Amino acid sequence: MSQIGKTVEEFKASAYNAGNGEFIDVSEENFKGKWSVVCFYPADFTFVCPTELEDLQNQYATLKELDVEVYSVSTDTHFTHKAWHDHSDAISKIEYIMIGDPSQKISRSFDVLDEETGLAQRGTFIIDPDGVVQAAEINADGIGRDASTLVGKIKAAQYVRNNPGEVCPAKWEEGAETLKPSLDLVGKI
Repeated sequence: MSQIGKTVEEFKASAYNAGNGEFIDVSEENFKGKWSVVCFYPADFTFVCPTELEDLQNQYATLKELDVEVYSVSTDTHFTHKAWHDHSDAISKIEYIMIGDPSQKISRSFDVLDEETGLAQRGTFIIDPDGVVQAAEINADGIGRDASTLVGKIKAAQYVRNNPGEVCPAKWEEGAETLKPSLDLVGKI
């Protein structure tokens, strides 16, 4: 079932706030009031995952400028996230919140749980300030993601939200022309 247009389901979880080194509680309420990126990944102390999370950290300042908060999620515990943060060169750079999902409830509600392995798949979700999923991408385990693509997607999602009746065409960049769907455009693009 598609996650697009779906409101994030209720949950409560423990997380490691890598920005200040503290454990915190997180719920679906954290995804309201600002834009959020939720990045699911299979497991801590693995191979592709640290490259993705470090890449996400490399985009973190730009995402913060767009009023976006970032959350990573795996089925590991918040304690494991802290241990990984303390011992990995790549993960020690992270400043965003790392949510533990050992109950698998969050991974299951976003439909990224691999029931056979009990691990989350590589899913990325852009959530609007109302807590509604606006974009989703799910990759196979061996395919790492490029966090730089999130910036353009978020700018487009924010533009569409702030400009009802307009849509962003393929490869749209901030400041470029948008489209206003109408009968006049049918068959002319």
